[in-house]
Amino acid sequence: MKYTQNQITFMQYIFLIHGVQTGVGLLTLPRELAEKAGTDGWIPLLIGWLISTLASLLIIQVMKHYPNGNIIDLITHYFGKWCGKIAAFIFILYFAFLGSIVFIREGLFIQFWILTQTNILIILLLLSIPSYLIVRNKITILGRYAELVFFMTIWMLFFYFNPLKEAHWLHMLPIIKEGWEPILTAAKTTIFSFMGFEVAFFLYPFLQQKQKASIGIVIANTLTLFVFLIITIVAFIFYSPDEITQFKEPTINLLKIVEFKFLERLEIVFLSLYIFVISTTVLPIFFVTVFSASQLLGKQDHSKYVGWLLIFNLLYIFFLPQSFNKNTQLQKVSEPIILLIGYVLPLCLWLYLLLYSHLKRRELK
Repeated sequence: MKYTQNQITFMQYIFLIHGVQTGVGLLTLPRELAEKAGTDGWIPLLIGWLISTLASLLIIQVMKHYPNGNIIDLITHYFGKWCGKIAAFIFILYFAFLGSIVFIREGLFIQFWILTQTNILIILLLLSIPSYLIVRNKITILGRYAELVFFMTIWMLFFYFNPLKEAHWLHMLPIIKEGWEPILTAAKTTIFSFMGFEVAFFLYPFLQQKQKASIGIVIANTLTLFVFLIITIVAFIFYSPDEITQFKEPTINLLKIVEFKFLERLEIVFLSLYIFVISTTVLPIFFVTVFSASQLLGKQDHSKYVGWLLIFNLLYIFFLPQSFNKNTQLQKVSEPIILLIGYVLPLCLWLYLLLYSHLKRRELK
């Protein structure tokens, strides 16, 4: 009942999940897929979408057993107070770790492409100010922000149709040229690219129309798949199979061929606007982190923890200078954790709750 005064609409629910999924990973995704599966790299996206959608639907089925609470409330209800506290602590570490990785990578991209002479600590300090102003508010404000950013930036996708005039569709043939092994290997990358749907554990109680939660999360995943497919296929048919692996961020390099008489280096303008898209990944993750902290400490107000989270990130950067290589290593460390929280946990909880409900029905007979 405590969530009824702070709700999000069906559209906001979709854009929050989609926003978390579409972050910095999109900038390097075509290259990563090409390195593992060549121009068949678009097929693993379909596999990743299918697995992620199934895991997402399991999350909704789990949350239906406790519709008026989030995942921490559910665990507390079924497993006890101390299990709930432990779960809250684990979610704090998980989302704080993920949020920090994406936040730092956002700063690294800005430094590399736009502000090459600026210290990354200054960049992240400047990013922390609007982040604090948004995350300290209720989830309703975050939902409105995700909705605004989606409609404000979706037009950027149409610029990727421009390179099609110089496309070579023969790069895509033959399909499955190296067999299924590289495709299945690349599918692992796509599974992590769809990371973010697990925020549904916390969004579900805020959703006004809970009966639409399943279709909403499928739409969010499909929207993410649509964006990934367009960018990846355009990159594959524009660059040769060997050439694409030479670019660290082919998603940005693609825009270098788009020219206007009144504008040079469109990719810099694009990346400047794309910062808003990345923020829809970082901010919900930060919100869930501080929201979990407030539940762990038994507080209603999460806003006081936002500043501490941002200060922790700045101190981390100050004492441990970051680079793309270090950030990529942290991403690899996070992969098994993502697998556990995003895919294994929903399955285990769903099986347990099915068994629990079955035993309860037998007792009542």
